[in-house]
Amino acid sequence: MNEMSRVDALAEAGERAQDPVRDAGGPAAHPLRARLGARSVVLVGLMGAGKSTVGRRLAQKLGLPFRDADHEIEAAAGMTIPDIFAIYGETYFRDGERRVIARLLQEGPMVLATGGGAFMSEETRARIRERGVSVWLRADIDVLMRRVRKRANRPLLQNADPEGTMRKLIEARHPVYAQADLTVESHEAPHDRVVHEVARALKAWLETARSPA
Repeated sequence: MNEMSRVDALAEAGERAQDPVRDAGGPAAHPLRARLGARSVVLVGLMGAGKSTVGRRLAQKLGLPFRDADHEIEAAAGMTIPDIFAIYGETYFRDGERRVIARLLQEGPMVLATGGGAFMSEETRARIRERGVSVWLRADIDVLMRRVRKRANRPLLQNADPEGTMRKLIEARHPVYAQADLTVESHEAPHDRVVHEVARALKAWLETARSPA
């Protein structure tokens, strides 16, 4: 597949059926699902914050489909994100990421886990504000490092000082993540506890928010 066709594949990733949780839902849907209307719950935060794990369980709790933007990109491109970074570079990846998230948001409602850098795009933030409720899963550096050390597929941390890199990412990204509609601490606790806290924060936010037209 040449470079242009890979770009097209990334743009079409939202149409791929790759995740068995994505078609969840039905009569057992949580009451919050109706309050969400057409909006998706979009999880943002740094790598290791637990977006995918919490997202899957939150989707099951709410009776919504779950989608992982990174997985959609990998499935469409036919290669891993580390390979995309290595072969095509971060700029290419971010362009595809923006387009994938834009398409996924049009398919809502769902629970959508985004990559760590996705919310840094002003365009993506605007689309999420229009079509979703953003939830920042915030974790301190000790928690993040314990989690990311368990996996070797983090391109931005493939260097001699991964903790130093993480600190720089925290400094650069946390002020932007703070623009999310909700902030929930992702601490060292059972994932179901974090899911409960997200659902509780969503309930409080939706009680005061106006549904999109």
